[in-house]
Amino acid sequence: MMLNHRSSTIRIFLVDDHPILRTGLLYLLERQSDLVVVGQASSGEEALQLVADSHPDVCLLDLSLPGIDGFETLQRMLRLKRTLQVIMLTSSDSAEVADRAMRNGASGFLSKNVEHRLLIKAIREVHAGHTGIMQGVAVETKPAGNTLLTPREMEVLRLMRRGLSNAQIGQAMAISERTVKGHVTFILEKLGAADRAGAVARGFDLGLLKAGLTGG
Repeated sequence: MMLNHRSSTIRIFLVDDHPILRTGLLYLLERQSDLVVVGQASSGEEALQLVADSHPDVCLLDLSLPGIDGFETLQRMLRLKRTLQVIMLTSSDSAEVADRAMRNGASGFLSKNVEHRLLIKAIREVHAGHTGIMQGVAVETKPAGNTLLTPREMEVLRLMRRGLSNAQIGQAMAISERTVKGHVTFILEKLGAADRAGAVARGFDLGLLKAGLTGG
């Protein structure tokens, strides 16, 4: 492998458990005069052992890996090398997964079905210092209105936002506390939240609740 030592060369590390995909990426990337692949790994553990000695600028990291997953690998990588720019390159197109990756320090999130030119463009952009780059992600982060929740569930969510207990919500809506518990359970499931506070936070994230308005 010919290494280009110009300062403009972008050094890339590949992490994916599919050798055919890594071979394809290697061929694609090294056809670019400013890109060079300096290392590869098939698991998160292997990547963490090799990445420090490879001195990459950008890492293309799969989410689904044997052993520790892409999220854990991402966090550990950034602790080892804070200047490393990581692009999650994965089969997932979930906006929620992409958001989690960004919150954990990824500079970009690309679905594996994106066009080659967009992948190369993303690598150059994160190397230049840009972050928050996403391609091939489903547009579903902010559904309008209450497309996720029923009108009654929305009413419960608004009262949850005010900090009311199940009993207080039941009194306000003239329904039993048991019925309120059922609504709360469905709300948590639909919003992917672990608790009431998480459900309210997701309500804001999804545009179901609006800041400063106690009614919703």
